[in-house]
Amino acid sequence: MTGRIRVPGDKSISHRSIMLGALAVGETRVSGLLEGEDVLATAAAMRAMGATIERQADGDWVVAGVGVGGLMQPAGALDMGNSGTSTRLLLGLVASHALTVCFTGDASLSKRPMGRVITPLSQVGAQFTTYPGGRLPLIITGTATPVPIRYRLPVASAQVKSAVLLAGLNTPGVTTVIEPVPTRDHSERMLRGFGAALSVDMDDNGARVISLSGQPELRPQTIVVPGDPSSAAFFVVAALIVPGSDLVLENVGLNPTRAALFDVLRQMGGQIDAINPREVGGEPVADLHVRASELHGITVDPAVVPAMVDEFPVLFVAAALAHGRTVTSGLDELRVKESDRISAMHAALTMAGATVTETADGLIIDGSGGKALAGSGEAAITTHLDHRIAMAMAVAGLASERGVTVDDTRPIATSFPLFERLLADLGAA
Repeated sequence: MTGRIRVPGDKSISHRSIMLGALAVGETRVSGLLEGEDVLATAAAMRAMGATIERQADGDWVVAGVGVGGLMQPAGALDMGNSGTSTRLLLGLVASHALTVCFTGDASLSKRPMGRVITPLSQVGAQFTTYPGGRLPLIITGTATPVPIRYRLPVASAQVKSAVLLAGLNTPGVTTVIEPVPTRDHSERMLRGFGAALSVDMDDNGARVISLSGQPELRPQTIVVPGDPSSAAFFVVAALIVPGSDLVLENVGLNPTRAALFDVLRQMGGQIDAINPREVGGEPVADLHVRASELHGITVDPAVVPAMVDEFPVLFVAAALAHGRTVTSGLDELRVKESDRISAMHAALTMAGATVTETADGLIIDGSGGKALAGSGEAAITTHLDHRIAMAMAVAGLASERGVTVDDTRPIATSFPLFERLLADLGAA
């Protein structure tokens, strides 16, 4: 794995740039937007509610917004595909508008519970009709008289935080979210960038207190989306575990609420250098120089989970090739992602020849000591329609004797359409 590559734009920032651009008055221009199925689902939904969103010939996207409070009743149901982020954030937006909207999704998304956003958004005044278990299909009836709320997050979730803040945009008064454990802060950064009055303070217990003044006039922006650290993670781990690798990943977002994986890999002995650090659109960015390394197992601090929750599948792969034991815990959130990622990765890595023990809230992995895994050969690993399981196991296949077969690579297009092509460009078979 040698050379220089550039991963697609950050998915979290891409979603939010489309949504907030659609609520600004005027034209927002976005370059580097991730053109995966999840972000395109967000764009289609905002179009259905009145915004004009077009891709330009140069690859930039232009969003002509309707203003805060200007969303219109869509003509039909909004199909979210596989995107939990689109669904939860858009529920927040709709909650404080007098609209009735039906949300649908694919088989995987329809298994994911929405109760954690339904609870605070009901306090705002929205009403919900859901499939049993608080799942999609779901109908939300927003309120014409939204109430500002003060909501303490019961679990660390950037999506719930963002849904409440987005509901607060069209709500008179001050909406407050109390966050005991910090999560990714793209929403706060971008809301400020668009001109919203948002403050972040600390309470006596060390929790973040985020306050948003409602009904601002958002100003259109020019946004450059940095490379997605969650996408970069797969190639960083690939370069660490494939002997002789020397790889540079350009323009990777290193927001501290997202980049904990790279710190954990460094603790394991990974050679990962951030070069040419800079700031783009309020987000820290650098190029990552990664070289093949002898990794050692560690006990991962549960406190870092919110800052790398999506990267654990590929961390498990790195741990499977390390010297010694890696212990992870506090990963309850992984059981309600696109799949139960704890059970799915336990089964997948075991099938590929790794030594893995599943616990209630994590995995214990005894590494191979740098020796290639056996691989699954032609026996297909079940990915449960989860893009991150598919990509993580593809990376595992790079460091295996017989290769790894995954049952379905189509879900990869939700977040990283160029994944297989980039792997091939770097010499993977």
